[in-house]
Amino acid sequence: MADHVAIAGAGPVGLTLALALAREGARVTVLEREPELRQDLRAGSFHPPTLDMLAPLGITARMLESGIRIPRWQIRDRRQGLIAEWDLELLADVTHHPFRLHLEQHRVSGMLLDALHGTATVLFGHRVLKAADDGNGARLEYRHAGQGGVLECDWVIGADGARSVVRRGLGAQFKGFTWPERFVVISTPFDFGALGFTGNAYIADPDEWCAIFKVPHEGPPGLWRIAFPVFEHESDAEALSADRVQHRLRGIGGERSYPVPYRSIYRVHQRVASTWRRGRILIAGDAAHLNNPLGGFGLNGGIHDAINLAEKLGRVMRGAGPDALLDLYEKQRRSANIEFIQEQSIRNKQLLEERDPGEKAKRWEELRRVAASPELARVFLLRSSMIQSVQRAAEITL
Repeated sequence: MADHVAIAGAGPVGLTLALALAREGARVTVLEREPELRQDLRAGSFHPPTLDMLAPLGITARMLESGIRIPRWQIRDRRQGLIAEWDLELLADVTHHPFRLHLEQHRVSGMLLDALHGTATVLFGHRVLKAADDGNGARLEYRHAGQGGVLECDWVIGADGARSVVRRGLGAQFKGFTWPERFVVISTPFDFGALGFTGNAYIADPDEWCAIFKVPHEGPPGLWRIAFPVFEHESDAEALSADRVQHRLRGIGGERSYPVPYRSIYRVHQRVASTWRRGRILIAGDAAHLNNPLGGFGLNGGIHDAINLAEKLGRVMRGAGPDALLDLYEKQRRSANIEFIQEQSIRNKQLLEERDPGEKAKRWEELRRVAASPELARVFLLRSSMIQSVQRAAEITL
């Protein structure tokens, strides 16, 4: 009988795991505490290697039908304007998808859920309370409709987010820090493309940098989402007030009134779990690592975890590989996160908020030099597109 894998969390990482493991022959049950898929508006930028990984599962083709292709993206300075523009077509020889694809995270989750129909069980309204490994198997304790229950299985994977119950069950430390400033994300249908912005752009400013990306929303014209830092002295209510929201948008788009259908505020962390595996219990995605969103690495890194883990666990379940492959999963993905995702996302934030005029001038000169050279730009894009991080992980062996 096929191994039974229980997954905590029905976000894009948990559902990708479920679909990939079902394709590996596993019997899969997903438990999600929410009554339905979450309408999370934060993430929605998919990098080339992520699209390559999701293609064999049939998901990329569906994403391409609805998403916005972003082949070029920019780094700007609030005062100086455009610093560098990057063309992902330079990577066409190493990826089938030389562009970023912008599509709301919850819509991708819906596609994954549809693809799972008939191949896995997804239980909504099931709150995981505890994960345990008894040596020969594993189990999840949960609560549903006020009643407790236990799901016996062979493996447990925690894809249950930043407050992961499964991670706590591993006894893992969640090492790192929380940024002092919060992020506010403001959405507007106003067309920033008419002002020369690409569908993804980062604007540097020592006081109020921002990151812009366009998402399809309900179809043309789509929505432009802009993330700004929130000053420590601002309350959430002040940051979300109509006056402050309009003030922030006018700072990059000019004096006009902007329609704003959505706005939200949240805290941002940089953390990596000290261990990702103990026996038959493993973690992936936000349960294993968190980072600031500048660069779009968090969701993508979580999907990379899922594909890596599903392939290795599939081999272990079929007897085609040793149990140590699961330790290799931890070694590869944790190393890639520490060496690339944490380092690069922190560097991106520091680049945008640099205060020293001399240091900023040097960085802009270097970026202009790199962007002007196809060879150097390609090296830059291999890293910023996450292709290099995937390649680096694959180089790590037992």
